[in-house]
Amino acid sequence: MRRYGKHTDEDDIRSRPNRKGNRPRTNIRPKHEDAAEGMVLTVDRGRLTCLVDDRPVLAMKARELGRKAAVVGDRVALVGDLSGKKDTLARIVRIEERSSVLRRTADDDDPYERVVVANADQLAIVTALADPEPRPRLVDRCLVAAYDGGLDPLLVLTKSDLAPPDKLLELYGDLDIPYVVTSREELANGDAADRVRAHLNGKITAFVGHSGVGKTTLVNALVPEERRRTTGLVNAVTGRGRHTTTSALALPLAGADGWVVDTPGVRSFGLAHIDPSRVIHAFPDLEPGTAGCPRACSHDEPDCALDAWVADGHADPARLYSLRRLLATRERREGD
Repeated sequence: MRRYGKHTDEDDIRSRPNRKGNRPRTNIRPKHEDAAEGMVLTVDRGRLTCLVDDRPVLAMKARELGRKAAVVGDRVALVGDLSGKKDTLARIVRIEERSSVLRRTADDDDPYERVVVANADQLAIVTALADPEPRPRLVDRCLVAAYDGGLDPLLVLTKSDLAPPDKLLELYGDLDIPYVVTSREELANGDAADRVRAHLNGKITAFVGHSGVGKTTLVNALVPEERRRTTGLVNAVTGRGRHTTTSALALPLAGADGWVVDTPGVRSFGLAHIDPSRVIHAFPDLEPGTAGCPRACSHDEPDCALDAWVADGHADPARLYSLRRLLATRERREGD
């Protein structure tokens, strides 16, 4: 059937719009110079809670950012409704350059790395001395991730009333890592929180640890007004705790200037993304000795120049042993 008669006028013909849009494509993106600065506090199913001028603002990532994801600790630029009122939504248009990144993979065979927290100054590795038993290999892996990501490590040993800390502290003595030893009684009366808080003042500290070690309980003591649901019982059969923190959350430190980032309990800490050549940067006494190493040296092979460097008295042999032990964590699982 003919839609038009024999004599048609151009004005009578309907032109269909371009399905892909009539506006020309451009690579030029707005600069958003008037965007407000904020810090990501938590991420939940595509919605990000950000701190803007001391008030929480709910936001979503702008489409122009593509696949680039914002994580807890990120400094971001926001536009839109920044009032923080109910049913309002701002837009994150820029993610600023990160000063540090804590990353992990699900396991050593997983090529997909996950950014846990950005811009943290230090990583507090929480482990129990008993119930559940300490897992040094997991601690080693967290240390490697901290050194690789540019974070200073802090050991927090809990439940000292159940087992002494000497053996575990001896294992890490040559690394010169600051540490705090706490008991359940000290955690209950606030003494433990006060001693840990002294290491957190003026810093953004991410807390990591496997379930049941008392990590969230400690965070609750450090940030009492932001009560987090604490750990239930440790499984008597597996010796593992139950997960109580399901997403990373940045909380303002009570009684001091700083931030605490509580992260979900981990059962494994994959290091598939780690470049071993970056771990040496955490050993400034050994790093000059790598100048004579062969290309792509793993620092644990016969031709490694670090052996001669240490033999000549430039560094403590125990430090080289510690470096190689940490590097070896990429080749064995934390339970081995």
